[in-house]
Amino acid sequence: SKEKCFKPWSYIPNGIMPIFWRVVYWTSQFLTWILLPFMQSYARSGGFSITGKIKTALIENAIYYGTYLLIFGAFLIYVAVNPNFNLQWNQLQTIGIAAANTWGLFLLVLLLGYGLVEIPRSHWNGAKRGYLLMKTYFKAAKLMTEKADAEENLEDIMEEVRKVSESIKYNHPLRKCVDTILKKCPTEYQERMGRNMDDYEDFDERQNSYPSEKSLVKLHKQVIYSVQRHRRTQVQWQILLEQAFYLEDVAKNETSATRQFVHTFRSQEAENKIIQYFYTPTVEWYWECLLRPWFYRVLAVVLATFSVIVVWSECTFFSTSPVLSLFAVFIQLAEKTYNYIYIEMACFLTIFFLSICVYSTVFRIRVFNYYYLASHHQTDAYSLLFSGMLFCRLTPPLCLNFLGLTHMDATISHTDAQPTAYTSIMGSMKVLSFIADGFYIYYPMLVVILCIATYFSLGTRCLNLLGFQQFMGDSEMTSDLIDEGKELIRREKRKRQRQEEGENRRREWKERYGNRDDSTRNRVVHTDQKESSFSETNTSRPLSKYTRTNGRTERDRIELLQDAEPLDFNADSINDDPLESDSGRYQPGGRYLSMSRSQMFDDV
Repeated sequence: SKEKCFKPWSYIPNGIMPIFWRVVYWTSQFLTWILLPFMQSYARSGGFSITGKIKTALIENAIYYGTYLLIFGAFLIYVAVNPNFNLQWNQLQTIGIAAANTWGLFLLVLLLGYGLVEIPRSHWNGAKRGYLLMKTYFKAAKLMTEKADAEENLEDIMEEVRKVSESIKYNHPLRKCVDTILKKCPTEYQERMGRNMDDYEDFDERQNSYPSEKSLVKLHKQVIYSVQRHRRTQVQWQILLEQAFYLEDVAKNETSATRQFVHTFRSQEAENKIIQYFYTPTVEWYWECLLRPWFYRVLAVVLATFSVIVVWSECTFFSTSPVLSLFAVFIQLAEKTYNYIYIEMACFLTIFFLSICVYSTVFRIRVFNYYYLASHHQTDAYSLLFSGMLFCRLTPPLCLNFLGLTHMDATISHTDAQPTAYTSIMGSMKVLSFIADGFYIYYPMLVVILCIATYFSLGTRCLNLLGFQQFMGDSEMTSDLIDEGKELIRREKRKRQRQEEGENRRREWKERYGNRDDSTRNRVVHTDQKESSFSETNTSRPLSKYTRTNGRTERDRIELLQDAEPLDFNADSINDDPLESDSGRYQPGGRYLSMSRSQMFDDV
């Protein structure tokens, strides 16, 4: 049998993988327990300097770090006092690793139980156009409420900023802090506050009460949060509108006799010419209306099959004789034939599916506005760092769970097989027998209960009872929100249609009357030259500047008339302002307007 075992091309020499896993594991532990919590507090701080932000982060994390140090110190004292325990440094290290993996495994099973059911179900529902459209209407109603709340919150914060900006003048010591806050405000609010500022007024410490630096730090933190939330809701609203318009277009094109996909609105983003060449309206119609629903259904069945295999293996991987875990059966069959490529593919697909189920749930979690991963680069720094902490905590127990499913962990398989590089880093869990023989083996069975709860949407129903509106087909509140969202989408659709119609009218007007507007502009410029020469010879020097100003005003008026929407008349020329056309009256610019009635009504 040794002759059949060939050295694979991707073989890694002994001693390399333990070093690799040691670097990966301890780096992730340092990130998740020390660095990332500190960076979270630093990113959320409202300090005006690096030193101030670091000080705030250290104070906020003092309790967080102190709790773990207190527990660890109490454990060391207990071990040192009790004579029955004779623990070495390696055993203490193993206990620390076991504690971290226990917490990670607890979180892993919770997320895995949700993802194993929700991922296949979401793809199956993705084939239902009516379901997706109703859910989009529901999201639109909820997002509009959140958007209005964000706008109201931003207005309140900007009002506080305005009061602070008006009270703290240019020569106040805290004016630099106020300027830093103003830079974080939206542009329109900055311009509005800048017009109302009077920097020539000195401050008086006796008469006015000024905010402290601590209150400015708190205001700075509120400004950063409110501006980011307002921008996120605005972007999400535009994305949701595009999604709703697209789903409505799909519903309309399903009954199209020409079998060509027609969009209600033109795409605002420039499309690739290669994609336009191959992805024609006919191809788009066949994909969106015929092929895509069936593709999603087939994919949902495949994912559901993988989910059933994972659930079965999680409940039976402790059984080594007979081997009931399907992943362990696949690996052992490949070991008998020394098929190294098959072993790599089986391991890759297994851990890839487990990673999708676990990590995709992280992207779906939302804890109010405290933690929320939003698409299109709208996630704040605090949520990104929190997700990084979760990924670092979930990766080691995910690898350990995979080794248990495939019976590669000697602690679970109860064999004398050569331990893997990862197991050698983790150490022997026999130091804590109640964890190695109890928690690690029987706790993953809880995934069955979590899958059943997710299938019947028990979590969604509980949140709905608590007052958090969730999408449920049999709920009266859901129906009301769907109707509200449908009306909001219809309103936005009419608004965009009017905008496109206005742009089309302006474009047609410029194309039709562009040459006539150029000739009109030339005649007006020629008339201005004559009038300016007449004013120079008949007025004094101080009046000449009014003549130039009046000519500039007239040119601005002509440009405004050219940009206006077309009216139903034919104009050969543009005359002066009717308010300035009183007969025989001397104008400030040094001009006399004619009393001829024919010239007054040439444009009518």
